[in-house]
Amino acid sequence: MKKLLILAGFTAAVLASCQSVSDAIGVTAGGAGDAGIISQDLADAGVRFSEDMDRAQEDFTPEQEYYIGRAVGTQILTKYSIDASRPDQAAYLNNILQALAVNSPKPDIYNGYHAVILDSDEINAFATSGGHIFISRALLGSAASEDALASVLAHELAHIQLQHNVKAIQADRKARAIRAFAASSTGALTGGTALEELTSIFDESISDAFITLIGKGYSRDQEYDADTAALGILAAAGYDPASLLDMLRVLDQEQPNHPGGFNETHPAPRDRLNNANRRLGAYSAPDTRAFRRARFSAAQ
Repeated sequence: MKKLLILAGFTAAVLASCQSVSDAIGVTAGGAGDAGIISQDLADAGVRFSEDMDRAQEDFTPEQEYYIGRAVGTQILTKYSIDASRPDQAAYLNNILQALAVNSPKPDIYNGYHAVILDSDEINAFATSGGHIFISRALLGSAASEDALASVLAHELAHIQLQHNVKAIQADRKARAIRAFAASSTGALTGGTALEELTSIFDESISDAFITLIGKGYSRDQEYDADTAALGILAAAGYDPASLLDMLRVLDQEQPNHPGGFNETHPAPRDRLNNANRRLGAYSAPDTRAFRRARFSAAQ
């Protein structure tokens, strides 16, 4: 019981601040017995934990965000292949993306924004922190207008600008640091070996960011935030913000016919629709949809 109390107190100190770790180490006197409060092994585990937590909370530079996003994008392309059969359609998609980006809160990022079409019948889309947006051929085919297609791009653009991918990595790095410290400190306190080694948290987080995009998806709140931000981006670029609701209605109708994909990585379209509908009144744009019909038809 005494050892558990020592561990609890030291863990609280470590979680509090780096200075607390230094203070804790300062009272170490070579062992967990009468000669000292904590062992050197436990103190070392605390130092490693403090360093890992500091690293987890650091802001990424634009260059780091790009290279993280590129690494995640590379993993996406191990699961999907790019549809290169319609370069004109890809160019059209990127023209829409650039129009949205230049009217968004963050028009410039390191190496810019780029969209590609995935050769997949799965209805889905992904975005990485590097500015890469991936849209499946099936999702592209579900859009009934340029404005609806723009709403998909605006949603993914919002994920990038709200740094959802980066925040997922930071959260994962913190969780890994806590798990590693718990294992190391338990081993140090009981005199045994650590249950797991403190490994390269950054590298492993790349894989977990990929799993978030492909398997788990973002949190419900993050998806709602991306939809809300998309409404603003659409309106600023001259697209009809209500096109996002139109696209969500299509996805709601398509949901039973397309298992997997967005069904596994996004909240139910009906829930997103209700959320976006509550916020639509704050955004508006002149109705210029007629000017875009011909070029949308030409790109099909």
